[in-house]
Amino acid sequence: MKLASLEALAGALNAAGVRYLIADGLAVNAHGYARMTHDGDFVIQLAPGNIIPAFAAFTTLGYRPMVPVTAEQFADPEQRRQWIADKHMMVLNFQSDQHRETPVDVFITEPYDFDTEYHIARQQ
Repeated sequence: MKLASLEALAGALNAAGVRYLIADGLAVNAHGYARMTHDGDFVIQLAPGNIIPAFAAFTTLGYRPMVPVTAEQFADPEQRRQWIADKHMMVLNFQSDQHRETPVDVFITEPYDFDTEYHIARQQ
C-alpha cells in the first residue's frame, strides 16, 4: 500500500464532495495502533447522489470495480441487498493500474449510522 495513493484517493473523493469514512486497518493505524493492511477500506454514504461521484472520483485515478458493476447498479439498494443474499458480498473491490499496490474495498452496507460517525470523524 502506498501513502501517495491513499492521499490521491482522499483528494479525489474530497474534490468530488463525497461523504466517506476510512475503515478497518487504516482507521486503526490512524488512531495510533499498528495493524498490517494491504488495502484501503472505505465506507461511503450509500445515497445515489454520493455513490455516483464516488465512482467518478475513483475513475479519475484509474480505479475500476473488479466485477462488472456500474455506479448506477451499486446505487440501487435492492441490488446491493440481492448481492448480500445471493453472493454473500460485503465489499466491492476496486483496482487501478496506476495504483497497483493500493487496492480499495468499498462496503456495500453502512455498518453503522453513517451520519453519526461522519459527524464524529469531522470533529477530530
